Amino acid sequence: MKATVVVCTYNRCDTLARTLESLAVSTFRDPMEWEILVVDNNSADQTRQVVEDCGRRHPNRFRYVREPHPGKSYALNTGVREATGDVLAFTDDDVTVEPDWLDNLTRNLASGEWAGAGGRILMAEKFTPPPWLALDGPYSMAGLIAGHLDLGPEPRQLPQAPYGGNMAYRKDAFIKYGGFRTDLGPCPNGKNPRANEDTEFGRRLMAGGERLRYEPSAVLYHPVHMDRLRKDYFLHWYFDYGRARARERGRGPDVLGIHRCYFSIPATIARGFLAAMRWVIEPDRQKRFFFKGKVWFAFGGVLERFRLLTNGS
Repeated sequence: MKATVVVCTYNRCDTLARTLESLAVSTFRDPMEWEILVVDNNSADQTRQVVEDCGRRHPNRFRYVREPHPGKSYALNTGVREATGDVLAFTDDDVTVEPDWLDNLTRNLASGEWAGAGGRILMAEKFTPPPWLALDGPYSMAGLIAGHLDLGPEPRQLPQAPYGGNMAYRKDAFIKYGGFRTDLGPCPNGKNPRANEDTEFGRRLMAGGERLRYEPSAVLYHPVHMDRLRKDYFLHWYFDYGRARARERGRGPDVLGIHRCYFSIPATIARGFLAAMRWVIEPDRQKRFFFKGKVWFAFGGVLERFRLLTNGS
């Protein structure tokens, strides 16, 4: 089995250097062929130089590809197309990985029992959250700060799609199910909702009956972006997440010849109203802000469904 680590990047040469160095010293229990493929999504900084410098320190380990079309999903699909591995591991351009991360994440994908895997994403540093922000429990918003994901110490089947910062799939899954949707995920023009380009693919596989493995020993560390510790950031994210989930589901089949959005819009409004009631009456600050986020999620979903209704798509 051969593994390709795909790192998509855009104007983050400073953090990218640290990420690539941590990947370059990966260790394996058994010999394995592997490569690191950096997809530069049209950066204007020293990204290429960083990759070439790492390549000189670690010969025959790195490949550099430039994807000029703006948008992370385009970069991801270029990575899938250019990768030579049987298994593709994906991570971000600002993380650091444990030396055995790649080995642990991909080891169980060789047999075909699992179509993909996701590992633990831990915060790289401790910090004091604002009083309105929950970092654990059912009202946690930790995932919005650092892509945090920790489902415990035991491996098992994933109950949800893995996050893009720590996931791997067999390459034949992309042949069978297609690539990442380019109408989802970060893009400079702002037309796409920022969320879901990674998790949508995992949900697509799960809907097709594929099994995804939770691998707790595949650990990486994501920095805490302190500039995200603002209420407006969280609310904008939830609004985009509502748009993304509605766009992910699409129009769907008509019901008795009636556009499905005529049914889904009232249902989304009703869920938003219930969340708004919890937001208003909840005395706990963390829970209250969580439900406020759910209201913004509903707003985004309603807006996107109106777009689907108007466009007839």
